[in-house]
Amino acid sequence: MEPTEKPIAVVQGASSAVIQQLFDTLVRRWRPALRIAGMIEEGHELTDWKRSDGGRLRSIVDGNCYPIFQDLGAGSMACQLEGSGAAAASQAVWRDIAAGCDLVVLSKFGKLEMGNEGLVPAFVAAMEAGLPILTSVSPMFRQAWADFADPFFVMLPAEPDAVEAWLRAVLSRRVVGAASLGL
Repeated sequence: MEPTEKPIAVVQGASSAVIQQLFDTLVRRWRPALRIAGMIEEGHELTDWKRSDGGRLRSIVDGNCYPIFQDLGAGSMACQLEGSGAAAASQAVWRDIAAGCDLVVLSKFGKLEMGNEGLVPAFVAAMEAGLPILTSVSPMFRQAWADFADPFFVMLPAEPDAVEAWLRAVLSRRVVGAASLGL
């Protein structure tokens, strides 16, 4: 299997905010031709990650938002990442995959996923369905990601042309070809 034909593409080489914006831009471009399920992180542009409004996952299918941070009160120094919103988001993606899609975009594999929580059920559902997955992984979680998904992924730069080339290659092997989708 050629690297560009691997079913999972991991975008790296830019900040989380830049990668999530790239995902949003590409999803908007592809949606007329593809059925896309998944979640894109929003709120990542905030500089104070200790705030309870510091992030949420937005469904690509219906626009519903799932908070991924909790308010622990003023002065709290504890991690405010909260798993129940990500778990609910994962369940929504699972339903969207079951309803049918061509591509799954999952914002990232991060701290929750490293602990086998968060979006892991959505990753597994997409993998079991044989769907291409577009995601990102922070360098600090690269080994946990490799343990989870090796050898089924390719690393890509945060460049639209590179991501679209991967998608064309992956879709060309599927029943619905990339040429018929206008990619």
